[in-house]
Amino acid sequence: MSTDYFMSEVAAIKARIQEESRKRSYSEEEFAELVQSELDSRIAWARVNDPDIYRYYQSLSYKDKNTLKYTISESVEGLGILGKIITDPDITEIMINGYDTIFVEKAGKLMRLEEHFQDNEDLIRIVQKFVGKIDRTIDASNPIVDARLEDGSRVHVVFPPVALSGATVTIRRFSKNPMTVEKLLEYKSITPEVADFLEKLVRSRHNIFVSGGTGSGKTTFLNALSNYILPHERVITIEDSAELQIKNIPNLVSMETKKANSKEATEITIRDLIKASLRMRPDRIIVGEVRGEEALDMLQAMNTGHDGSLSTGHANSPEGMLSRLETMVLTGSADLPLDAIRMQIASAVDYIVHLKRLRDFSRKCVSICEVGDYDFNTKQIKLNEIFRFEEDENSRIDKVSGRLVRTENKILNQEKLIQAGIYDFLEKTDGRW
Repeated sequence: MSTDYFMSEVAAIKARIQEESRKRSYSEEEFAELVQSELDSRIAWARVNDPDIYRYYQSLSYKDKNTLKYTISESVEGLGILGKIITDPDITEIMINGYDTIFVEKAGKLMRLEEHFQDNEDLIRIVQKFVGKIDRTIDASNPIVDARLEDGSRVHVVFPPVALSGATVTIRRFSKNPMTVEKLLEYKSITPEVADFLEKLVRSRHNIFVSGGTGSGKTTFLNALSNYILPHERVITIEDSAELQIKNIPNLVSMETKKANSKEATEITIRDLIKASLRMRPDRIIVGEVRGEEALDMLQAMNTGHDGSLSTGHANSPEGMLSRLETMVLTGSADLPLDAIRMQIASAVDYIVHLKRLRDFSRKCVSICEVGDYDFNTKQIKLNEIFRFEEDENSRIDKVSGRLVRTENKILNQEKLIQAGIYDFLEKTDGRW
């Protein structure tokens, strides 16, 4: 379907429908009939006056015609091109950089769409309507909005004058089916041996941070890890925008932060929610992402009887995750000595699982590190890598081939495994565990 013709025909028929809509109001059924009538009139006009447009209509399949009608309807009463994109189940991320630049992610790959909005005014109108549907307001005086759709998708919108190229919209979508360890194995993100190891860590209530860069799959991986939590436990989840899809825990409390707005001046932060969760008798606390001063509260919770807590954080390596945690704690407690912060991190965090988006756009777990003690001589926290991703001879520039392999490093802290009655790793005699 030619994009140029598609966009011009949407605009032409939309103008006619808007003109008719000004004369009187239409019911939903009448509006659908109006769209069909104007489309038929346009085809009849083209047959006599414009052979090129008529040939375009003749080339359309039944599906193409339905797409055209849907887009026309949405452009008048709904979300236009945005509505069309949102209905595509294969799109996992939408990035709109002004009215004429739209990128989407499919199967882990970014691609630019040929479709675009008519102009900046059209984009602004549709975005305001879209934001209004989720009970938010955006304009020049309130140019940034974070929100969540009913299906869990995360929405971030920036308006001019902050966004120089026009309204900018980023929508991160999530599968309706939660990620499972079986799917991670199918995607070869981990190996069966690693899956077994991670299950033992979660069951024995180790505190785990999942680290990685943007788009590396941290939240997805956290969802999969949550499947290992026993169903009798009480779990509290805390997020900026609710994304976790934990299905196997009956005693589950999910909490989400709240931004201050013109109607309500009170802001509820992740730090507030962590403090509140400690009074809810949690067995585990799961924080979707730690990114600021709340890191200290999370570490203190891990150190005060809430073993088995899980969280994610942005970092380029396990070492980078430790450094980020230090920085985050310092943002809220600048007077704390660095030695004290590092000791707190070392005693709170048991393992760092690091994810990476590789050059072929695949997302894989590339390292699992045990967090050791703080060394006062080197002023560093010891990291003990247990699994490491290694590429094999089949790897190419455009396709990464490899697997997580067990290092020769022994597990240093075996106490939680022993307390949980897990001796698999401790009974090995080949010197690897």
